[in-house]
Amino acid sequence: MKKKEEIPFVKMHGIGNDYIYVDSLSGEIPSYLREENLPELSRKISDRHFGIGSDGLILILPSEKADFRMRIFNADGSEAKMCGNGIRCVGKYVYDLGFTTKKSLDIETASGIKHLELIEGENGEIDKVVVDMGSPSFLRGEIPARGEISLEMKDEELCVGKEIYKTTGVSMGNPHGVVYVSNVEELNLPLIGPGLERHEIWPDRANIEFVKVVDPGRIEVRVWERGSGETMACGTGACASAVVSYKKGLTGPDVTVSLRGGDLQISYSEKENRVLMTGPASFICRGVYYI
Repeated sequence: MKKKEEIPFVKMHGIGNDYIYVDSLSGEIPSYLREENLPELSRKISDRHFGIGSDGLILILPSEKADFRMRIFNADGSEAKMCGNGIRCVGKYVYDLGFTTKKSLDIETASGIKHLELIEGENGEIDKVVVDMGSPSFLRGEIPARGEISLEMKDEELCVGKEIYKTTGVSMGNPHGVVYVSNVEELNLPLIGPGLERHEIWPDRANIEFVKVVDPGRIEVRVWERGSGETMACGTGACASAVVSYKKGLTGPDVTVSLRGGDLQISYSEKENRVLMTGPASFICRGVYYI
């Protein structure tokens, strides 16, 4: 009988957006982390009945450009460029487990290098993380969305079934579509989400955020994530929703984004066109996965 490989892992979450974290900081590449095996590994490990259960898989790697590097794979095996909740957990992981003593970190992602400021709690562990999420873009060519690449995508009428959803497109290093609704709790996301995620306007699919403005300082958001379905939270989605809400004059530049898993604080500087995200990161468990 062939001996099964053992994959050490840590499970973490950022306000309910949970991932399996696999440490590859030694630089050694075991067979299960070979490029051709990663999509299937993410699908298997993310399965909530036959695997560990998660929104996806995140690899923590050495970097030649930054302090550390991360790669993100969704639950369906597709690779994502950026994950706001995931990168906060990477910051906590490398500090709390002794891979660094720095509280100012640069993390390499597929959408560029992101800067983190780690905030220590009373117990000496990292409690919150501030992430410079970079610059949002509304241009179709950068989201990407089909149409004239130099034009913005504002309130585009997307048809799913018999319903029309006015959708504003924005990139936060990955594609987002923001839709405003009167009540986020009444939405049937498993029915609506796949059609909007896979609408023909998105050449690479998109994350979809359904937003209700509560007041100028707070919005409520439900998320349908590309490749993972409905998740408890999405960091880049919270940023996209906050920036669109500000651009529409519905909120101020600093806003609390309430998601199903908890709250994120988003600050947008229009002058610099930069977004800061502040939120918690938490360990769930650690163990060994057999493959």
